[in-house]
Amino acid sequence: MSHSNTDVSRLDWAKGDGLLPAIVQHWRSGEVLMLGFMNAEALAQTQASGQVTFYSRSKQRLWTKGESSGHVLALKSIRIDCDADTLLVQAEPRGPTCHLGTSSCFGESVHPPLGFLAVLNALVSQRHAERPEGSYTTKLFDGGMRRMAQKVGEEGVETALAAVTQNDTQLLGEAADLIFHLTVVLHARGLSLGDVSTLLAQRHIKHSEPG
Repeated sequence: MSHSNTDVSRLDWAKGDGLLPAIVQHWRSGEVLMLGFMNAEALAQTQASGQVTFYSRSKQRLWTKGESSGHVLALKSIRIDCDADTLLVQAEPRGPTCHLGTSSCFGESVHPPLGFLAVLNALVSQRHAERPEGSYTTKLFDGGMRRMAQKVGEEGVETALAAVTQNDTQLLGEAADLIFHLTVVLHARGLSLGDVSTLLAQRHIKHSEPG
């Protein structure tokens, strides 16, 4: 019989004397942010408040991440492992997770290589909303869709030419330029790399189905 990996009623609290390890992961990039422990009360408060809350073994009380610094973890989902004794918490960090100022308690750049596309996606979204002066991305948005689309076309041609006539380093450089400018165009249309990823996944499922 299969079980839902979000059904908290099946959690085995006894195994850890009332505490379960909770791995916190960035919900977009997949970066592992930190490890904490939850008791049943911390889990309930996390679900009720929408902010990730742990049980502090040193302070012997509930502790909401960011309660002092303001760098909270906004809850996106909670998943349970196959043995029902470990939690995977997916969250949106508001500021650095680690007290040392890094995005993760395990250091910088611990997200999967493809996870940086989520970081890029979020950065372009922020630029679109805030339009900081002096930013190249702001200049692109202010230039209008025709100019942005032209840049995608130029970078696409340069990427194709690099694939035929240039070395790997040059091809990677052109491909990076293409993906960046494509991300900008998507956000200008109210879309994102996440939407592209979702469509690719849907196509994969469709093409993998028998019949």
